[in-house]
Order: sequence, then C-alpha cells, then structure tokens
Amino acid sequence: MSARLRDLIGRGGDGRRTARDGRGRGGRARSAVVPGPRDSGEDFAGRVRSELAADLPDEDLGEELTDCLDLYEMGSKPRCEEVEYLDLVQEAIDRIDRGC
Repeated sequence: MSARLRDLIGRGGDGRRTARDGRGRGGRARSAVVPGPRDSGEDFAGRVRSELAADLPDEDLGEELTDCLDLYEMGSKPRCEEVEYLDLVQEAIDRIDRGC
C-alpha cells in the first residue's frame, strides 16, 4: 500500500485497514481476476481495470490508476465511499504490480 493511500484512509488501532471487508460497492462480493497461462501483463492489467470499472460504475477511471489516487480530492465523496474508492483503486494497482 502506498504511503499516500495509508495517510488518506488511515488504519485501525490494530494496524489493519478500517474499510476492507472483501466486498465491493453495495456489498457485492468481488471476484478475483487471476492471470491465465496465456495472459500477457497488459491483458491482465486490462482485466483488472475492467473489474474495477464494474465495481465503480459511476467513476471515470483512466488507463493509469495511479492518476486516480494522485488527482483525487479528499472530501469530494462521503467518508465511507471515499475510503472504499481509495481502497479499491489501491488494491487494483497492487494486483497489477504483483501480476495476480
């Protein structure tokens, strides 16, 4: 997790993120996109971005997800939505970096 995101959403007293329960927006369980044996890095990244767009249908997500974090203005959403949005975007960035 980036230091900027950690500062934006904070952490609970036990060190865990405070807004993560494994479910997407609206309480839907998120599916896991796992790279197949023939996926290139870009194919996988595109699949992860597509999944994120499905989880956040009202958001304008660009090709570079890091821009979503860099350009985000704190306070532009209600706190609970803000935390979930930032967490989902950072999780997608981390998954693309890990390749799984």
